[in-house]
Amino acid sequence: MNSIDDITPNQARLRSTPKSRSVHIGDIRVSYVHDGWIQLHPTLWLPNSSTDYWADHPQYLDDDGYLRAGMGGLLVETPTGTVLIDAGFGPRQMTADPDTPRFGAITGGSFLDSLTALGVRPAQIDVLAFTHLHLDHIGWVSAPDPTTGQPPFAHARVVMTAAEWDHGTSDEHGPFEETMKALEPRLELVSDGSEFSPGITLRSAPGHSAGHAVYEIASNGQRLIAFGDLFHSPVQIAKPHWPAQPDIDTERSTQSRHAILQRLTQDNTLGFGIHFADVTFGRVVVREHGCAVGSPSLPTRHRARGKGPPPNK
Repeated sequence: MNSIDDITPNQARLRSTPKSRSVHIGDIRVSYVHDGWIQLHPTLWLPNSSTDYWADHPQYLDDDGYLRAGMGGLLVETPTGTVLIDAGFGPRQMTADPDTPRFGAITGGSFLDSLTALGVRPAQIDVLAFTHLHLDHIGWVSAPDPTTGQPPFAHARVVMTAAEWDHGTSDEHGPFEETMKALEPRLELVSDGSEFSPGITLRSAPGHSAGHAVYEIASNGQRLIAFGDLFHSPVQIAKPHWPAQPDIDTERSTQSRHAILQRLTQDNTLGFGIHFADVTFGRVVVREHGCAVGSPSLPTRHRARGKGPPPNK
């Protein structure tokens, strides 16, 4: 059995609004940058799940019966530069709408304050890398910084896959035109397996979107994998055959989840789940009968005898 090995055994965090947190991967500090949260209807978002499953696993649902998914980005501070992976939802709020039942309430806007609390100014971001171009990952590309009136990351080099850029520019349901125009002059299209910044490697993981990518951060024998929207909830770690409703190619997204899970179960590896409520950092562990909940530090992984886990989002 596969599962996410949480930072603490407090199950309340599985359904709580996430907080900004930091861990160290060798000499690299990585931090979740909180922007907001969204409520996801569990059976509409994960259509292979059932009401019976959620009745048996209520610890994942908030008081309104939704999955509480965080929105934000991952700040990566290396000795040679600062990289931001994804850019939140932006300063917008939405109430639950019966016409879009897969969502409940949505709120964003705290991204820049979260950066400040981490001791980083937008001007210090050297590279803006995207897992994909859905609206909850690009919100601060063109939104103005209230202190300057200008987009906060307009100076930064931009990284993504060619497939994601090509799809984003042709998809009528994709990013706002102004966002694409803002990104294009600084754009660098990166291929699978490329280390585009020291210690940070892009890996292609399509299926949720045409060119979805994950990012591996490595230093001193330790590694973190930021897997974007391959997984929207910790329950998918144990059930990688469960696609999310927005996946444009469920077969490919399932293949990508299985491939990344193999990497996540390797020694000295952490995962980063941008939408994992308040359990953003954790290890994937393999158990024959269930799993333990423990520390996010990077010990040798546990081995088992059994088989090893609102926008478009």
